[in-house]
Amino acid sequence: MEWFKNMEIKFSSIGIIHTPHKDDTPFSDFENQEGIFYIELNQKYTDGLFLLDKFKYLYILFHIDRPKKQPHLRVIPPRGDGREVGLFATRSPHRYNSIGLTVAKIKKISNNIIYTTGLDILDNTPLIDIKPYVRDFDMKEDSNTGWIEIKK
Repeated sequence: MEWFKNMEIKFSSIGIIHTPHKDDTPFSDFENQEGIFYIELNQKYTDGLFLLDKFKYLYILFHIDRPKKQPHLRVIPPRGDGREVGLFATRSPHRYNSIGLTVAKIKKISNNIIYTTGLDILDNTPLIDIKPYVRDFDMKEDSNTGWIEIKK
């Protein structure tokens, strides 16, 4: 399994994400924010949006192109009550591959523009991919909040 150690992976942006957030994003309750939030898909991919409007939510994968901190394998997350946890047990934006993931409600789709509810993403962030959120596949009834529900 040595083949993956030096493998280079390249992605190309398929669009740009637009939000009111220029320098910082909200930590919580971002879905209920005021403002205009939309994804501008590159025009050549517009036909790929066919029937996406039949879904209520979508996953947005994006490149965190303006990280504010270096990633560390152990972090103290905001909801961690001062506890240290592993990076991969968090949703921290400070990651080694700078890939972000969020779920948003689709408000409407017009041509190559997807209007959404609030996003925890900076304005002009490169879009990597979008995928529909499918309740029957994506919602796990036995999911939990991991270390977040564990009290000190």
